[in-house]
Amino acid sequence: MALDQSFVGRTYPPTDPYEVGREKIREFAVAVGDSNPAYTDPEAAKALGHPDVIAPPTFVFSITFRAAGQVVQDPQLGLDYSRVVHGDQKFAYVRPVRAGDRLTVTSTIEAIKSMAGNDILDIRGEVHDEAGEHVVTAWTKLVARAAEGA
Repeated sequence: MALDQSFVGRTYPPTDPYEVGREKIREFAVAVGDSNPAYTDPEAAKALGHPDVIAPPTFVFSITFRAAGQVVQDPQLGLDYSRVVHGDQKFAYVRPVRAGDRLTVTSTIEAIKSMAGNDILDIRGEVHDEAGEHVVTAWTKLVARAAEGA
């Protein structure tokens, strides 16, 4: 069953703040195999003009995807998450994510499309720091596969 188009433009409340830690950044950099010293060495980050270590560009996915859970779990939307695959992801940064940031995410349904029986949901996550400054926008595309035989 196609998702309700009236949900396009719906914005969900901001998440609780997520505090970005140096160790989480280091763990993420190791996990993705990125040895950039700005991700692990505060002095290397400072030499590049940052106040502390910065996170790899895709680090923010874990925060924005969790925030998109508000959309996915909205019972009124009716999304069958058991049929969902991650379709696409992109980011537009104002500045890097830094250790010590306390970030909130506000998720908005940007588009809902149906194609070949599949529902395609585009979610925009606006990430702000504790001062309310915009840090990054993340776009997540989720595809709910059509039911067998549909």
